[in-house]
Amino acid sequence: MIAGAIIVVLGVLAILFPFFAGISISVLFGALLVIGGIVHVGHAFSADSFWGIIWQILLGILYGIVGIMFLANPVVGLTSLTILAIAFFIVDGVVEIGWAIAGRGNRGWFWLLASGILSLIVAGFLWAGFPSTAAWVVGLLLGVNLLFTGFSMVMLGRTTQRADTEEIADERGQEA
Repeated sequence: MIAGAIIVVLGVLAILFPFFAGISISVLFGALLVIGGIVHVGHAFSADSFWGIIWQILLGILYGIVGIMFLANPVVGLTSLTILAIAFFIVDGVVEIGWAIAGRGNRGWFWLLASGILSLIVAGFLWAGFPSTAAWVVGLLLGVNLLFTGFSMVMLGRTTQRADTEEIADERGQEA
């Protein structure tokens, strides 16, 4: 439960300071790309063929360059992540609408349709406000995710704690 509460606090902070949270994600992502690039280059020498080695090295260099770009200018990285978020909402919306249409008549199909339409609306708003939406969207999405994750962890902890208490009470009742 304590971990969940900490994650809730981090989520609230990310929602209150979305630019800072977004920049942090951009820097973290850049560092992960650089590490991934190093791993690709190191792994290249275990490839079976000459072209396997070349492709692994090229991929490692690409990872490294993009990672360094994210680290050198986190705002550009944040903008790139915002474009990816917009693309995600578009793809998610189209897939959910298609899934709803294919399952029309089944129970719950309307909720898929509504979710798909909402995803497309969110993508439209983010795109219409771009590039200024880049300053807050990644941090806000992170904050909302952390908030819900932390809240679910707290509730799971409370449920587990309650179940343990009831189990102990049942055991004591059986002993008497």
